[in-house]
Amino acid sequence: MPEWKDTVNLPRTDFPMKANLPASEPETLARWAAMNLYRKIREARAGRPKFVLHDGPPYANGNIHMGTAMNKILKELVVKSRSMAGFDAPYVVGYDCHGLPIELQVDRELGPKKREMSTAEFCRACRAYAERFVGAMSEQFQRLGVLGTWDQPYLTMDFRYQAAIARAFGRFVEQGLVYKGKKPVHWCIHCRTALAEAEVEYEDHTSPSIYVEFLLDPSSAEELAKRIPALAGRQVSVLIWTTTPWTIPSNLAIAFHPEFDYAAYMVAEGDGKKGDGKVGRAVIVAEALAPKVAAATGKSFGPPIARMKGEQLEHIRFQHPLYARPSLGVLGDYVTLEAGTGAVHTAPGHGADDFNTGVKYGLEIYAPVGPAGHFLDTVELFGGKRVFDANPDIVEALKERKRLWHKESFSHQYPHCWRCHNPVIFLATSQWFISLDGVRLPAPRAAEGKPDQGRTLREAALDAIDNHVKWVPRWGHDRIYNMVANRPDWCISRQRAWGVPIPAVDCATCGTALTTPALVDKTAAVFEKYGADSWYERPIEDFIPEGLTCPSCGGTTFEREMNILDVWFDSGSSHEAVLSVWPELTWPADVYLEGTDQHRGWFQSSLLVGLGTRGRAPYREVVTNGFIVAEDGRKMSKSLGNSIEPEDIIKQSGADIIRLWVSMSDYTQEVRLSKEILARCVEAYRKIRNTMRYLLGNLYDFDPAADLVDPRKMEEVDRYILARYAEVGLRILRAYEAHDYGTIFQALNTFTTVDLSAFYNDISKDRMYTFAARSRERRSAQSALYQMADGLTRLMAPILSFTADELWRFLPGRRGSTGSPRPERAEGREESVHIAVFPKAADLDALVDRDLLDRWARLIDLREQVLAEIEPLRKDKRIGSSLQAKAVVSATEAELAFLERYARQLPMLFIVSEVELRPTPTDVEAHTEARPRVTIERASGVKCERCWRYVPAVSSDPAWAGLCDRCQEALAEPVNG
Repeated sequence: MPEWKDTVNLPRTDFPMKANLPASEPETLARWAAMNLYRKIREARAGRPKFVLHDGPPYANGNIHMGTAMNKILKELVVKSRSMAGFDAPYVVGYDCHGLPIELQVDRELGPKKREMSTAEFCRACRAYAERFVGAMSEQFQRLGVLGTWDQPYLTMDFRYQAAIARAFGRFVEQGLVYKGKKPVHWCIHCRTALAEAEVEYEDHTSPSIYVEFLLDPSSAEELAKRIPALAGRQVSVLIWTTTPWTIPSNLAIAFHPEFDYAAYMVAEGDGKKGDGKVGRAVIVAEALAPKVAAATGKSFGPPIARMKGEQLEHIRFQHPLYARPSLGVLGDYVTLEAGTGAVHTAPGHGADDFNTGVKYGLEIYAPVGPAGHFLDTVELFGGKRVFDANPDIVEALKERKRLWHKESFSHQYPHCWRCHNPVIFLATSQWFISLDGVRLPAPRAAEGKPDQGRTLREAALDAIDNHVKWVPRWGHDRIYNMVANRPDWCISRQRAWGVPIPAVDCATCGTALTTPALVDKTAAVFEKYGADSWYERPIEDFIPEGLTCPSCGGTTFEREMNILDVWFDSGSSHEAVLSVWPELTWPADVYLEGTDQHRGWFQSSLLVGLGTRGRAPYREVVTNGFIVAEDGRKMSKSLGNSIEPEDIIKQSGADIIRLWVSMSDYTQEVRLSKEILARCVEAYRKIRNTMRYLLGNLYDFDPAADLVDPRKMEEVDRYILARYAEVGLRILRAYEAHDYGTIFQALNTFTTVDLSAFYNDISKDRMYTFAARSRERRSAQSALYQMADGLTRLMAPILSFTADELWRFLPGRRGSTGSPRPERAEGREESVHIAVFPKAADLDALVDRDLLDRWARLIDLREQVLAEIEPLRKDKRIGSSLQAKAVVSATEAELAFLERYARQLPMLFIVSEVELRPTPTDVEAHTEARPRVTIERASGVKCERCWRYVPAVSSDPAWAGLCDRCQEALAEPVNG
C-alpha cells in the first residue's frame, strides 16, 4: 500500500520555530548596518509629509536601564508607526551632556588632581566623560532595535548647540525677562548649588515639630490695647508652629490671615492648668485651631477672653524668642487652617511666601547661612553650626528661655535634591531669574510666530497648555498646568562649572550685574567657534561688545559671571538648537514623549523657552509615560534586590521581548515589571511567532504573482477571515495613531491565538493538507494566508522589529511599498519590512463585509456548541478524533434555511465527518428559542487513509487503496515535492 502520508501538503518553512533572539538579533543588526537601513527608510519617504518626534535627551552618565529603555522604545513606536503610515519621520537622537551628575563623577575619578586643574581643563574632563557614555548608550539603544541618527546624535555640549543656548538666553534678555536678584531658592547644601523646581523631589522625611511662643513687645502694648480693649493690661503672646527650627534665628515676622478669626486664651504658666483670667498670659491662636493646639501641647485653654480678625494684628510687634529684636505682625493670604496655630513664623530669607511678605513690609531678606549650610559666624549662639545639626541646640535654647511649648517628630514629604537625595533648604542668594509675571511679552520678530502680545510669560504658557497642545494622557494637562500656575520665577543660575556660562558680567567698580543682547550675541559667536569652555580661558575683551558701560556708575571694566545656566534651560533650548537647524526636521515638533517627571522638567522648560524665543509652544502634542515599579508596586532598585536590567533580558530572551512588554503595558500609569511578567511576555511572543510560522509554512508553494485569488472569488470562509483581519488591521492603525499600544497587542494577540490558531488555521488544515495542491479551494486559503501574513508582518513591525524583519525575508513573492500584497501593484521587494508601509486603510475597509461577519458569527457560535458536545465524548473515549463524529443539528425552520446554505462547509467548520440537519419538531419549536440543538453520534462509513474522514466507501483499486473519492481526485494532480 502506498504511503499516503507522503502525499499530504504539510507545512514546510525554514523560518525557525525557536526564535533564539539573543543570537539572531545581533545578526539582524549587522545586516541593517551593512545596508544602512535608516538611510534607506529616509530615502523611501523623501517628499512625503513630515512627522517629527523630538527626542528628549537622556543624561549621558551611565548605562541604560529599563526606564530609559521603555522610553526610547515608546518613542520609536511613534516614529516607526508614523513612517510606516507613509510619513517622512526622521528620528534625530540626542544626549544631555552638561550638569552636576557628570561633575560629581569626574570629581571622584580625578580625586586630588582636580585641584591642579583650571576650570576649562576640568570641563574638558567632563566632556570626555560624557563622550564615553554617549558611545556606550548609543550601542545599548541600538541593541533594542531602535533606528535613528546614531552616527550623528545631537549633543548639548556641541559648540553649535552651546551657541544656540546662549542665543535663546539672549531672546529673554532682549525682552527684559532676565534679572538678577536675591530671592529664596531651593538650595542643596551638599551640592552647594541652587536647584530648579524640576531638580527637587519630595521624599519621606522626619522633622522636629515645635510650638514656640512670641511675647508681645512692650512697644506695641498700647496699640494692641486700642485695637482690642479686652487685652489691655494683660501679658499677651502669640504661638507659632514650625518644622524647621533652624530658621527661628532668621525670624523677622509673624504672619496672620487678614480674614481669619483669632482668639486670646488665658493659659497658666508652668503647670498647664486653666487660667482664671488673672494669672498667666493671653495666648493668641486661630480660634478654629485652638482645640487642636491645646491637645497637641497639653495646655488647657479656657474660654476666649478676646476675639479679633487677623487684620487687627498687622504691624503689632512681638519679641523674638532668642534675640533682642522685634518680630513684626504681618498679613498673608497664604496662611491656612490646615495645621499649626494660624500664626506663621516668617523668615524672609528662607521661603517664597516669606520673601514676598518681607518685600511687601520692607523687611531685610535675612539669610545668615553659607553655601555649605552653616550659620555665619555672626549668628549668636549657633554661628558655624550646620543648620540641620543646629536643630537640637535651637530647641534647647528655646526651652531654657521658656518659649518652647511642645516638641515632637513630624513625618512628611520634604524637598530633596534629585541628584544626591539629601534634604534641601530654602536660602535667599543672589541668582539670575527669568520673570514669569513681571514683564509683558513684546511683539515678536516678523519672521517668527506671533505670541500672545501683552501677556506675561506665565499667562502665555497657561494659554498654550490649555488651547494649543494635545496632552496624552489627558491628566498631563492638569499636571503641567498646576505646576506652571504655581511655580515661582525661573531660577536659571547654577553654582557649577560644567555647562554653559551665563553671558553676563559684573561691574568691577560697583559690582552691578548686567547682561545685554549685544553681550550675548558676541558671546554666542565665540561659543560657536571655540565652545562654551572658552568663557573661562579667553580674554574677557573677546566677549564685551563695544561701548558697554555700567548702568549704575558708568564703569567700563568688568568681571565675568562664573555661574552656569540651569541645565533645564540647556535641554529646554533643544528645539532651537536642533529642530530649527537640522534640515530634515521642522519647528515645532509634532510630538514630545517623556516620563511623568518632565511636566516639571523638560516639557515645562521647553515650553517656556519656546514662548520666550518664538512666542509659541515647540510641540503640538505631549505624550507621557509612567515610571517602572516592581510587580508589588515598590520602586525598583538594586538595594532592594528587585531590579531587572535590559542587558539581562536581552541575553536571556531578546530585545523583542522588551519591546513586546512595552507594548503590552499601560505606559500612561506606573508600569509593573518582574520575571513572572516577562515570562508571560515570552509565552505571548511564542504563540504569535508560532501562528505566523504556520502561515508561512503553508505558503511554500505559493507565488502571489501567479496564484493570488481575487477576494471576490474566494471561498466564503476565506473572505470571512480576511474581513476579521481587516477589522483588526483598522483597529491597529487607529491605535498607532492614538499611541494606544496596549490595544495593538491585544488585537494582535487575540487575532493570532483565537481567530487564526484556534479557528481558521484549525478548520483550514483539511483543505490545505489534502486538497489538490493547485486546487481553487487551496489557493483561496493560501491567498487569505498570504494577505494576512504580509499585512500582520507590517502591522507588528514597529513593536516586534526583529521578528517582523525576519518574517519579511521568508514571505513569498514581490512586495511593494504601497502596502498592498497584490503583485500587480508592487514596486519591487523592499529589503526590510521597515522600508515598507502599513496596509492601506482603504484596502482594509474594502475587505470588511458586515453581513458576512454577522453570518459567520452565527456559524461560529454553532461550532462552539458542537465542540462543547464532542468534548465529553472524547474524554470518555467513546470517540477519538472529532472526525469519528457526526453532528446532528436540529433547528427552527428559519434557522434551518440559513444552515442549509452552508451544508457543504459545516463538516469543515465542525471538523467532523458528517453533519445532518433536522427540523425541530413543531411542538418543541413552539416552546424553544431559535438556537439550534446539537447531538453527537458516531460517524458511519469507513476511514479514508489519507484525509481520515469517515466516508461511505473507499477505493479497493490497488493504485488508490483506502482513498475516498476526494483524495483520488486530489492526487490526480501532481503532488508538491
